[in-house]
Amino acid sequence: MKILIVGNGGRESALAWKLKQDHRITKFYFAKGNASTEKLGTTVYENTIEGLVNFAKKEDIDLTIVGPEAPLVEGIVDEFQKEGLKIFGAKKAAALLEGSKAYSKKFMQDYGVKTAKSKIFDSYNDAISYVKTQAFPLVIKASGLASGKGVVICKNLEEAETTIHDFMIRKIHGDAGIRIVIEEFLQGFEASVIAFSNGEKLFPCIAVKDYKKLGNNEQGPNTGGMGCIAPNPDFTPAHMEKFIKDIMEPTMNGIQDNMLKFKGFIFFGVMVSNDDCYLLEYNMRLGDPETQVIMPLLENNLLDTINDCLDGKEINLKFSDKKAVCLVIASGGYPRDFEQGLEIRDLEKVKNSKIFFAGATYQGDKVITNGGRVLNLVATGDTYEEARQKVYQDAPTVNFDYAYYRQDIGITK
Repeated sequence: MKILIVGNGGRESALAWKLKQDHRITKFYFAKGNASTEKLGTTVYENTIEGLVNFAKKEDIDLTIVGPEAPLVEGIVDEFQKEGLKIFGAKKAAALLEGSKAYSKKFMQDYGVKTAKSKIFDSYNDAISYVKTQAFPLVIKASGLASGKGVVICKNLEEAETTIHDFMIRKIHGDAGIRIVIEEFLQGFEASVIAFSNGEKLFPCIAVKDYKKLGNNEQGPNTGGMGCIAPNPDFTPAHMEKFIKDIMEPTMNGIQDNMLKFKGFIFFGVMVSNDDCYLLEYNMRLGDPETQVIMPLLENNLLDTINDCLDGKEINLKFSDKKAVCLVIASGGYPRDFEQGLEIRDLEKVKNSKIFFAGATYQGDKVITNGGRVLNLVATGDTYEEARQKVYQDAPTVNFDYAYYRQDIGITK
């Protein structure tokens, strides 16, 4: 069996690691992969949907799994399906729930998905006038795709005006920020819940705790994620019940009403405030780095689970009782300016953790950096502390110039 995985992050490394355990898979292809996937299969350098469709037809690919959001929003699933190719992921129409925060916010409101109060703006002047009348803190979001960095919590009017100017005038996220969503700030804790879809029902995984800020104690700028732990220690079975009732079920009602049915993954960014669950955002894909802790704890065969979803069957997800910790090691300067092409040395000294590369590739027999989030160290244990100790024993041995990681991933109360 031949598998094509689209994407090049730690998420795709974790997917490949999980699928590699299935001996029915004889060949892996990665478009375009990273230093982990280069050792597991063949790198595909096609970077257009048309090119990937042609490649999949030529190589008789049995199943394609899409990791990142951009190709989903561009319609890769629709194009593969037109050619009769098997692919797991959200169709273009459904992917808009991630591709446009303005669209997704209206969808939430239309279908009674519990979420923060908000307003959408296309006009810079209207947005500035609005924030002058609001209480702080408040949240400003770029409507389009901004690699997880298009959300700013503004503590005062000055920060709000600067953020609106950065998004709408300076266009620091390109066209993603020319339309913005301004919403109330909810106090509480966040949880990430990823679900499989079989086209008719959603099947949630265990909740994950993500660490989004660059610095310890959630200080500094937003990133794509500096680490995570699973299961989320704060998210109780009662929270999961409320999530299903107030968020997941009305979401599926809206998906069916709008003919957005798909067979793939959906990610719910959840805020728990005063013991109620509110939806912050949809991602129509697996999270990164959440996938890196879900895959080691998932006891189901992943290939069978995906195929059952594609066949419209119900699935029964099972997870280990162990705890998982993922520590992201980034290049100094991330998420802003950072150097690339730095050699990563002493990888053989990592003894306690799995290495899932992200922004790294091979150059000859050397591994060099080519992205901001360079690699993930992932470990499991009977307790969070046991798993945490493993990744932090290994982290200092990973040696490249300007390497940076948080010191507080996995500390629980």
